[in-house]
Amino acid sequence: MTRPAKVIIDGHAAKKNLEATRLHCPQSKILAVIKADAYGHGLLRMSRIFNEADAFAVASLDEAVTLREAGCRHRIVLLEGPFEFDEIAIIDRLNLDVVIHSFEQISMLEHTRATLSVWIKINTGMNRLGFDVDAVAQAYHRLSSTSSSIIFMTHFANAQVRGDVTVGSQLSAFDTAISGFPEEQSLANSSALLTFANTQRHWVRPGLMLYGVSPLRGETARSLGLLPVMTLKSRLISVRDVKAGRTVGYGGSYVCPYDMKVGVVAYGYGDGYPRSANTGTPVLVNNVKTQVIGECSMDMMTVELPDSAEAKFGDEVTLWGGELPIEEVAKASGTIPYELLCRARMRARYEEVGL
Repeated sequence: MTRPAKVIIDGHAAKKNLEATRLHCPQSKILAVIKADAYGHGLLRMSRIFNEADAFAVASLDEAVTLREAGCRHRIVLLEGPFEFDEIAIIDRLNLDVVIHSFEQISMLEHTRATLSVWIKINTGMNRLGFDVDAVAQAYHRLSSTSSSIIFMTHFANAQVRGDVTVGSQLSAFDTAISGFPEEQSLANSSALLTFANTQRHWVRPGLMLYGVSPLRGETARSLGLLPVMTLKSRLISVRDVKAGRTVGYGGSYVCPYDMKVGVVAYGYGDGYPRSANTGTPVLVNNVKTQVIGECSMDMMTVELPDSAEAKFGDEVTLWGGELPIEEVAKASGTIPYELLCRARMRARYEEVGL
């Protein structure tokens, strides 16, 4: 029997999310972020589904090579630029855009004959990557002689919080840094383009919202008009009655407070489900909401089976997606939706629907 743990990708929902994104920023071009295997959804699959995007963003040259070898002709942006000098020849041959965030990378470009399309990253307060505001002019003038085109960009640290004051201060720092330069600009990620309209410049960089997950703290995708693209499903492989006071699972970490039915689901951390998702993490059994009990193991998890679920061996279990927002699962398991999506690339088999 095929292991029932599976990841379902809804291509129709993904296309609808891209359409919704365009409605939020009709004057901007969309740089769809498909790094990290498209947040666990499949790099090539999502590049095909997001074909109407204006360009794709990836984190590594390997991802870009995979896209080009599969025939992708979209503009592709390397979000962290070249890691070493030898990559530049490949970048040039594949006609890739590069984000340049350090003078070391500028030196690499100055020692090659390649003329690349460059995105200059400016550090406006996140203090991770990018040129400080007072160094932007120097970086620009050095890159002007080695680049075929230049776009200015920055990244917000707290745009996921509606009305956060640091977004305004970062925006002001960015505008100061590029004052007098006519080049295109890119500031908004998913959360910024949804909540700060003045960050929607020539290019926006949606990621999480394209996959039907809320990028805003405390808000669900459904409230934002987004559709979940990834659903995790499995089945019950055991149903048993357990008396009050008896324990369940490794270490006896869960003690049954009353006589109850306990189900075993064929999904564990070996399939990409978070091990931290212990007692209280929501699941759906036959579309009835219940909870994980005890500790998640490599291949299985145990769940409470309420009478209303009328559960039996072989019944369907939803771990997130559909009527169970991934945001709820992430919160209960002490992590963020990004991590859950990326972890799903493990052992579970993938199915594609909606196209």
